[in-house]
Amino acid sequence: MLALEQVSYRYPGTVQAALDGVSLSAHRGSVVGLLGPNGAGKTTLISHLSGALAVQSGRVLIDGEPLQAVRARMPTRIAVAPQEHAFYPMLTVAENLACFASAGLLSGSRKQARVSACMEFAQLGAFAGTRAERLSGGLKRRLNLAIALLAEPELLLFDEPTVGVDPQSRAFVLEAIKTLANEGAAVIYASHYMEEIEAIADRVVILDHGRVLREDTLEALLSEDATVLSVRADGVGPSMLERFGVVEQDAGLWRVQLAAGVRPAEVLAALDAAGVTVRHADFGRQNLEQLFMALTHHSLRDS
Repeated sequence: MLALEQVSYRYPGTVQAALDGVSLSAHRGSVVGLLGPNGAGKTTLISHLSGALAVQSGRVLIDGEPLQAVRARMPTRIAVAPQEHAFYPMLTVAENLACFASAGLLSGSRKQARVSACMEFAQLGAFAGTRAERLSGGLKRRLNLAIALLAEPELLLFDEPTVGVDPQSRAFVLEAIKTLANEGAAVIYASHYMEEIEAIADRVVILDHGRVLREDTLEALLSEDATVLSVRADGVGPSMLERFGVVEQDAGLWRVQLAAGVRPAEVLAALDAAGVTVRHADFGRQNLEQLFMALTHHSLRDS
């Protein structure tokens, strides 16, 4: 449905391009995860697709037609749920939905039906009469989501939609987004939370400094060059592992990027010979943090 072809953008007065020759695609019924640290270009890309920024170089196509022409003819085909709270704080939940439904040119019975459906989807019925400013952080995110869905858009853009919410609300939002894709929408989901991308994305685009470092299915990326042995064990130390490759530790989990020719069985045998009790071992699949580190030499959580 969506195709970006060599899209570049430079903000006035800046030296480095915010986007530098970005190409990617998104299809109906799938979630594309845009993954990268703060400043990677994710929000700039979302701003292009939502119409907030005009394309300086390259092309953005919707079903083969230029984005500008599609938005001029039918702007509600695309909806965005931004990082910020995009509603009127002094209005109630129901009043906000009615207001934005009217802005989306909905009226009469269709307007009432969409307001009810979106309120039900976001599980906001119990808060219909509550002013938006009094909602919790998680409920405000749900209201953002409900507003974005009013006009039944075909392309949904999510820019860091779970920032500052509790784990339960985060799980709700992620499940809701996956449901929307399963029902046929094309979804672009921008985040710097790798675990969220792993949870819902079908394809992943890794961005840094405005460039696409890698794009593929999630499964292909996680299986790519997966020579990392992860071990959780009692009594293990870095000196036992360093001769087998590059060693990292994270909360009691040891990861070894195995050197060429080293087999995981060799490492486990050496640990056993040293009297180490291995409680968990995993090999043949890396995570997005490890892949990003390999590509950029810094953490996804770095700014």
